[in-house]
Amino acid sequence: MKRRTFLSAAAASTAAVAASAFPKPALSQNRMNWRMVTTWPKNLPGLGTGAQDFADRVTKCSGGRLTVTLYASGEIVPAFESIDAVANGTVELGHGAPYYWKGKAPATQFLANFPFGLTAQEYNAWYYYGGGMQICDDIYRSQLGCKFLACGNTG
Repeated sequence: MKRRTFLSAAAASTAAVAASAFPKPALSQNRMNWRMVTTWPKNLPGLGTGAQDFADRVTKCSGGRLTVTLYASGEIVPAFESIDAVANGTVELGHGAPYYWKGKAPATQFLANFPFGLTAQEYNAWYYYGGGMQICDDIYRSQLGCKFLACGNTG
């Protein structure tokens, strides 16, 4: 049994080394660096660290082909201009609370948690199984010029 395990491991190692010698496809060689602005400080517990965690996970999951660099409020644009920076292409991503955009799209104040609203579990159930994802995306696309992506829940 030990010999069989050794031979299997040796074959897998040889295949891995051989595969690494082949050139990578042109698409995988293209690297992108996206900038993500937030509406809060980088290391703010929960919100700021959650944004950094998202950026790190995207970079890791893409194998480094897509690097997301986090910029805190005020580093590129002021906090409440981050949605405009995404919509006009100044940056590729924004991380903020939907209720910050109620002056531009009044319904956004109901797309996040608010006093006496849904619990985190209820919000997630509505978002993923009750049509909430489509509603959020429709509002963001039609009124803010952005794609909505839920990236955490503070409820």
